[in-house]
Amino acid sequence: MEKIVAIVNQKGGVGKTTTSISLAAAFALMKRRVLLIDLDPQGNATVGSGIDSDAYTLTMKEVLLQEVALSEAIIKTTGGYDLLPTNGELIVAEVQLMQATGRELRLKEALEAIKNQYDHILIDCPPSLSILTVNALTAAEGVLIPVQCEYFALEGLTSLLNTVNQIQQQVNPSLQINGLLRTMYDGRNRLAVDVSAQLMQHFPGKIYHTVIPRNIRLAEAPSHGQAVIHYDQKSQGSVAYLALAGEILRRKEEGVVKAEQKETVAI
Repeated sequence: MEKIVAIVNQKGGVGKTTTSISLAAAFALMKRRVLLIDLDPQGNATVGSGIDSDAYTLTMKEVLLQEVALSEAIIKTTGGYDLLPTNGELIVAEVQLMQATGRELRLKEALEAIKNQYDHILIDCPPSLSILTVNALTAAEGVLIPVQCEYFALEGLTSLLNTVNQIQQQVNPSLQINGLLRTMYDGRNRLAVDVSAQLMQHFPGKIYHTVIPRNIRLAEAPSHGQAVIHYDQKSQGSVAYLALAGEILRRKEEGVVKAEQKETVAI
C-alpha cells in the first residue's frame, strides 16, 4: 500500500468514512504514524473521530485556500492518529477553487512539507467526483475503493475508474488502484454473494481478500466518536478492519520483496 491513499467512491453509503476511520485506528494500534484527512464537507470523519468540527478555526478549508500550512491545522485524536478536520465551511473552498489556477494541486502541494512525518496518510473523499476528489487523486499514490455488496454495486465504478485513468494521464502518472474493498457483506444473502462474484470476475487481482461484514457495532461507533476498534474490539467489524490493515501491510511487504528481487536479477 502506498503512503498517501485516497479512499473514494462517488456513491454514498458504501463505507468510505467508516473505512477511513477504522484503518487509521488500526494502523495506529500497530504503532504506525497515521494522518487522516477529512476531505468531505459533511465532516463525518471528523465527528466520527470524536472531534467537534465547529470547535476549530483551522480546517481543511484554510489549507486548500492556502491561508495556513497544513501542519498548523492538524490535531491529535484519542484514536492514536492525527486528523486534518473539516466542517461545512469546506464548501466555500470548493467554490473558490473552481476559479483558481492549479486548483487540482492544492492538497498535493500542502502535503509536501509533512508527508515524510507519517507512515500512512488516508484521505476520506466526498461522495462525488468533484474538485475535492480530484485534489485527493492528484495528491494520492494509491486508491482504495469501498464497494457495497448490494444491487447497483458496479454502477458508477466505470466513471470512477475513467476519472482515475484521466488523472494518471494528465497530472499523476504514479497513481495506482490498490484494490476494491467489499463492504456491508452478508454471506447469507444470495445477492451479496453474487455481487462479490461479479466484482472478482470484473476486477481480478484487485479485490482485497478481507470482507467487511454488516455489523451493528460499525454503525454505532461513529455516534460515540470512536473507531469500531476502540468502541468494541471484539466485534466482527473490528476484527475485519484489523484483518484488512494486516492484509494491506503484508501486500506492501510482498511488493518490497518483489522489487528487491527484480533489482537483484537485473544486477
